[in-house]
Amino acid sequence: MSASKSDTGRAYHTQCTGLALETVKARQQDSEITLFGSCFCPFVQRVWVAFEFLGVDYKVDPYKKPAELLEVSPKGLVPGLRLERYSHQEYVQDLANEKTGKSLLPPISQPYARALIRLQADHINRTFVPSFYQAQISGGKEFHSAIEGLIALFERMEKDVLIGGASGEGEERALRRGLGLWVEVENWGLRMLWLPRIFRAKVVLTHYRGFVMPSGDKFNKWLDRLFEHEAFKKTCSTDQLYFDSYERYAFNRPNTSQVANAINQ
Repeated sequence: MSASKSDTGRAYHTQCTGLALETVKARQQDSEITLFGSCFCPFVQRVWVAFEFLGVDYKVDPYKKPAELLEVSPKGLVPGLRLERYSHQEYVQDLANEKTGKSLLPPISQPYARALIRLQADHINRTFVPSFYQAQISGGKEFHSAIEGLIALFERMEKDVLIGGASGEGEERALRRGLGLWVEVENWGLRMLWLPRIFRAKVVLTHYRGFVMPSGDKFNKWLDRLFEHEAFKKTCSTDQLYFDSYERYAFNRPNTSQVANAINQ
């Protein structure tokens, strides 16, 4: 697809569309947990996907920014999380373990699989996040390299722990959990760390920067499994919302956000 060349002055959206809007409407009952967010923010979406994946009860406020948000995030930054009865986020994971038996990480009895997840998360936080925002503003190639680095990390892990590193069937199952949907297991856990940005690369960077996603049979199937996961689909708006909301980044409008200002410095 050719890149969009002109700034049309579109404003960011303050209300979800598509399946995400249906989820918002279904999550308006009072709950012990309230998620404050914005409908286009990848930081918010990765928390939102986690809630849907864990199956816990929650209420979501997609962008009203009420006074209650300032109680948990004085600068109004999102995502913000209000817990009526508890003051620590571990409660959400503990609640999920109790209510649904689901976890973002493999069981504590599988420490190596948990370590693999954390290694992937470190790659995302150090490489994916800054290069994604850089690509939005300047079209740099660093984000493409970040995706290729993640693929190389998966391939190395698969070779090390599944082909020659597992000592038995039980350990192999544990290690597969660390690789997540890369090797077609259901417990995908912290995959939402990078999923919102890969999704936006596919939608937004392609539209504004002519971005071409890395390709390969295994990578393509991996993306399909991620994008088709029910927990993720329920938090996605229509493509037009992302086109509109990210135009200000693509054309580097002044004072777009604190992130944009930091990149421009």
